[in-house]
Amino acid sequence: MTKEHVNHKVVRYSECGVETVEDKIVVERPVTIKVNGEELLTIVCSPQYIEDMVIGYLVSEGIVNKVEDIDSLRSDENSGFVHVRLRQELHPLSQQMQSKRYLTSCCGMSRQALIFASDAKTTKVMTSRNVTLNQFQCFELMNELQEHSSVFRETGGVHNAALATKHGIVIMRVDIGRHNALDKIYGHCLRNNISLEDKVLVFSGRLSSEIVLKAAKIGCEVVLSKSAPTDRAIQIAIEQQITMVGFIRKQSMNVYTCSERIYEDKS
Repeated sequence: MTKEHVNHKVVRYSECGVETVEDKIVVERPVTIKVNGEELLTIVCSPQYIEDMVIGYLVSEGIVNKVEDIDSLRSDENSGFVHVRLRQELHPLSQQMQSKRYLTSCCGMSRQALIFASDAKTTKVMTSRNVTLNQFQCFELMNELQEHSSVFRETGGVHNAALATKHGIVIMRVDIGRHNALDKIYGHCLRNNISLEDKVLVFSGRLSSEIVLKAAKIGCEVVLSKSAPTDRAIQIAIEQQITMVGFIRKQSMNVYTCSERIYEDKS
């Protein structure tokens, strides 16, 4: 597996003076997805769990309906290509495949332009109430995410995301792109038949509209974050009936939407 970070000499200024030290720098790689021989897009990402990321992306964005639609998937680390062969041709040829796309790790407008057109068919309205948590369980899940965030502590250059039950984290992934971390989790779940119905997404970064859309696409009712949401993220969470909890600190948090899934433990 490719290294998560490399060492690089930096000139560090601090209250102790100026010194040359070795710092740990997170690794970034472009990965180009080819579907049935055609270039679909290039994603800039952390080069771990690439196949999970590709599967999570293809299914969540509606390019394929289910993981079984994929006949074969081969990752070439040297060239940076992932070759995907579907069991049948896409018909009609999806708009995503008509021109090559380049998705940066910052999830800018280029990515939003790609996903908004297909949101209607790929998002799920979370009408069920399979998950309920009290405030202490929210605090504990966020603490667990931060305790396991070794790559972030070493480099300061990645986003952390985890899938959890109310009792603890089930799977955790890190990536320079917050959407990539979620795709890696989703792809792992698809490949291993892990249900998301009773799970919670725990996230380190800002709750943007794209993150909430991704939660709706993969089918998570509750999203927890230590950071704040945007107004559009709140609007989408209301429409999709997703419970969004942000600004989770040691003993405080804000529930922005669908608060019925969060209850107070007075003990």
